[in-house]
Amino acid sequence: MMKGLTLSQREETRIQVLNKVLEGRLKVREAAKLLGISERHGWRILRAYRRDGAAAVAHGNRGRRPTNAFPEEVKARVLELAQERYQGTNHCHLTELLQEREGLSVCRSWVRQVLTAAGLKSPRQRRPSQHRVRRERYPQEGMLLQIDGSHHDWLEGQGPYLTLVAAIDDATGTVPSALFREQEDAQGYFLLLREIIGTKGVPLALYSDRHSIFQVNPMQRESLEEQLAGERNPTQFGRALNELGIQSILAHSPQAKGRIERLWGTFQDRLVAVLRLAGASTAEEANQVLRDFLPRFNARFGVPPAQSGLAYRELPQDLALEGVLCFKYQRTVALDNTVHFEGQTLQLLPGLDRLSYARARVEVQERLDGSLAVIYQGKTIASKEAPPHPVTLRARKGARDTTSLQEDVQGTPSNSHGEARVDLGRGHLLLPKKTASKPGPNHPWRRPLLTKSLNT
Repeated sequence: MMKGLTLSQREETRIQVLNKVLEGRLKVREAAKLLGISERHGWRILRAYRRDGAAAVAHGNRGRRPTNAFPEEVKARVLELAQERYQGTNHCHLTELLQEREGLSVCRSWVRQVLTAAGLKSPRQRRPSQHRVRRERYPQEGMLLQIDGSHHDWLEGQGPYLTLVAAIDDATGTVPSALFREQEDAQGYFLLLREIIGTKGVPLALYSDRHSIFQVNPMQRESLEEQLAGERNPTQFGRALNELGIQSILAHSPQAKGRIERLWGTFQDRLVAVLRLAGASTAEEANQVLRDFLPRFNARFGVPPAQSGLAYRELPQDLALEGVLCFKYQRTVALDNTVHFEGQTLQLLPGLDRLSYARARVEVQERLDGSLAVIYQGKTIASKEAPPHPVTLRARKGARDTTSLQEDVQGTPSNSHGEARVDLGRGHLLLPKKTASKPGPNHPWRRPLLTKSLNT
């Protein structure tokens, strides 16, 4: 180290070797071999060392500003955006947002260096990796999809808590479909699977956790028919998978489906920031932002599969998707050819094959659009809303008569204060009942027995 010049360890070693050459203890050829340079370059360094001294071994650009360095205005702009508009985003995501939205083409390492120097650490801290056996990816896209739901404050207090239901392809790491729901339910997974089948096709297998949507509660007692059959009745979603020929695989731990678990960590970091920048405050607005976000996400994080081609299958032409992705219930037709379901009464219309379906066992399908369909032996029965029952009509008439009777007796005192009241069940006007008077404190009944006997 000389005055005004700081040398590195490598440069100090060069000076020691060059001093030995000047003293005649080493030849230039030997010095060049020690320094790992050519003999010609060794003569060049020696001439510069004789002329300029120790400054000759220091790099000529030391202390100069690099020609490719970013201006101070860009650095100040990045710090301002990181603290205001893009606050809470990690360094890698911030670099991509600066290029997409602000037109600033900067590298992630430079952004990290600038933010770290300013005391702005990345909000997402990576956990140390654990020692596990890494599972091989499925070789072809569409062979296995991992599905799950994540209940999170996606709107950061600007709206309700939502559940993001999504699927990720095991071979490519891309997300074929996702949607926001108020809660994790079977209808949300039906909508998710309908979108995947409509855009991609029918996957071969689905990998999920052991939620009650995918598995019947193991603590629930089996019926005699289930015990004799050796299997439980599947859930509504499990029944749909069986009809579509999709294999259902249930994971025994969250680590087993780690690909979608890591997806939630990425979404809760990147997607939350995108939703905040878009100003989404409802589930509808969040789904609209999500549809624009997924193509960019798949292009950024997708990997090529080991085998080309798609393993998705086409939906059979004789299979109606709306009749599979729905809720199915068994009902018995009443003698008047009506079916009762969730407070509704459907009147079955006679068909060419059968005029009456009384006492027949039919299937009521609750479709995703809210409509109802009645199926008998694989065929849809024409139905409409049944006329109201006479008992219902009499009840409505009694309610109207009671209302008019109440209007006639308005202004009459209530029963608790000697008022008239109306029997709502029969529609009769009931006369007020007399209330018993409360005896005073000096009433003979309240006097002690001994005092009463002495007075007599």
